[in-house]
Amino acid sequence: MTEPTASAEPPSEPTASAESPSESPSGPPPEPPARRRGRPSRAESAGTRDRILTAARGEFSAHGYDKTSVRQIAKAAGVDSALVHHYFGTKEQVFAAAVEVAFAPALAAPDTLAEGPPDGVGERLARFVFGVWENPTTRAPLLAILRSAVTNETAAAVFRRLVAAQLVRRVAARLDLPDAELRAELAAAQLVGTALMRYVLKLEPLASADVEEIIARVSPVVQKHLTQP
Repeated sequence: MTEPTASAEPPSEPTASAESPSESPSGPPPEPPARRRGRPSRAESAGTRDRILTAARGEFSAHGYDKTSVRQIAKAAGVDSALVHHYFGTKEQVFAAAVEVAFAPALAAPDTLAEGPPDGVGERLARFVFGVWENPTTRAPLLAILRSAVTNETAAAVFRRLVAAQLVRRVAARLDLPDAELRAELAAAQLVGTALMRYVLKLEPLASADVEEIIARVSPVVQKHLTQP
C-alpha cells in the first residue's frame, strides 16, 4: 500500500473580507453591546419620563383628574400615548407618580422633629410645611394634587396613601407615645386642612393673612397633638 500524498495545500490564513465590520471603511460601526437596537438610552428614558410627569402635573392642575386623559398628557409632553402607558401604565398610575414627585419636598417634614427640643416641634413642623407652600416652585405641583384630590375619589385615594405612608407614619415613628399614629394624623389634618383652605379654596381672611401669623396660631395646636397628654 502506498503512502497517501499530501496533494492539498494547507489552508491559507483567513483574510479580512469586505463584510467585516471592523475593516470595512463604509460599513456601519457595530452597536455597543450594552444597548439593544431601538431601545432609548437611560438618559433619554429619564428625560422622557420627566417630560411626561411635568406635563401630567400641568394637565391635572388645569383640568382636574376627571377631565385629564392620557392622550392629553402625551400631547402636552410631545410623545405618543403608548409611551405614557409604557413608562407609567394607567392614568391612575401616572397621577400617583406625579403626586410622589410633587410631594417630595414635603417628605422631609418628619426630619424637623429631631432638629431641636421637643417643646418646639409644633412650630418647626408648621414652619416647614408652610415654607413649602409659600415657595411658588413647590406650591404649583402641590396645588395640582389637592385640586384633583378634592374632586375625584381615585385621586383622593392616591393622595391618602402617599400621606399615610410617607408622612404620617414617618412622623409617628418619631413619637414615643402609644397613640402616635393618631396624633400624627391630627397634626397632619391641621396643617393640610389649613393649606387647603388658604391655597386651594382661598378663603378670606385666611388666604391673605401673613404666613407668620398663621404659623403662630397653628403651631400650638400641632404641638398639642404631637406631645401633650
